[in-house]
Amino acid sequence: MKIPKRLRPLVEEGVIDSVVRQLMSGKEAMVFVVRCGEETRCAKVYKEADKRSFRQAVDYTENRRTKNSRQARAMAKGTRFGREAQEQAWQSAEVGALFRLAAAGVRVPRPYNFHAGVLLMELVADEEGNAAPRLNDVELTPEIAVDLHGRLIREVVRMLAAGVVHGDLSEFNILLGADGPVIIDLPQAVDAAGNNHAKRMLIRDVDNLRRFFGRFAPELLATDYGNEIWALYESGALQPDTPLTGGYERVEKAVDLDGVLREIDDVRLEEAARQSRLSERG
Repeated sequence: MKIPKRLRPLVEEGVIDSVVRQLMSGKEAMVFVVRCGEETRCAKVYKEADKRSFRQAVDYTENRRTKNSRQARAMAKGTRFGREAQEQAWQSAEVGALFRLAAAGVRVPRPYNFHAGVLLMELVADEEGNAAPRLNDVELTPEIAVDLHGRLIREVVRMLAAGVVHGDLSEFNILLGADGPVIIDLPQAVDAAGNNHAKRMLIRDVDNLRRFFGRFAPELLATDYGNEIWALYESGALQPDTPLTGGYERVEKAVDLDGVLREIDDVRLEEAARQSRLSERG
């Protein structure tokens, strides 16, 4: 096929030998099957911001680090340089997450190279060697649904133990490879410790899995792995192999109203004293 413009530099530099075909076009990128020597891989070509439907919501980009303060100021002002820096940070987030998670043993596509907005990574294949299907395109028996759900919950635990929350996990970004499910599409991944929305995103990711697999195995609908996993993480007890029950008992604490009112009165008194000191100085 004709070599896409964004892939030409990689072909010219010998990183890619040939482009076989387009695999898919999603909300944030196009993916191509490519040949690299004797191996078949895939190349993810990120779309420019004005051509993709997935927006960089503040919830996802909160607390993401930039290379320097100049970039941070430009990004905040929305200048052309700032928008370019924001795009680079958005794309680099997936690359960083993939390397981090692969090192932690999470089943994600193995990343190889990232150049000029193109991510070169493993092509996840099925048992026949073809590109693996997305989970939403597969019909499951109750037994297989329970098995896959359990395996994916364990992957979510491994991700969180490595400090990462996917943030957009569902049946649409999980591939069913020859050796089991593979999690893909991570540009919106967030740092669990540095993002105030991480808990909500983690629970939403797990709930998406519960609802999908619950269509095939209704008993899964009664589970609450999300809150259980996060509680273990917050307490410092979460490890990749931590046993889970799928249950979570919320502890309702009584509000100490008198204590709250006392704190409010203390703040008011401190503020009155501060204002008094300022008046005396004036």
